[in-house]
Amino acid sequence: MKKVIEKLNEGLKDPDYRQGWIANIAMAQLDNERWYREKHNKVGKYLNYKDRHTIANLGAEYFLELLSK
Repeated sequence: MKKVIEKLNEGLKDPDYRQGWIANIAMAQLDNERWYREKHNKVGKYLNYKDRHTIANLGAEYFLELLSK
């Protein structure tokens, strides 16, 4: 596993490759915020700390799901 992380870190030195990772992580978060707002009737409403924490966890899980496909 250490070799895999080292290879990923080496790849992330490439600005274009790095930007691809950044964009995918960001979109996982944004998608999950939208889905959460729709599911919990919070479109256009304030998100409290608990909401944001839940969205962060959902976004991270979604990103990992996409990564492992």
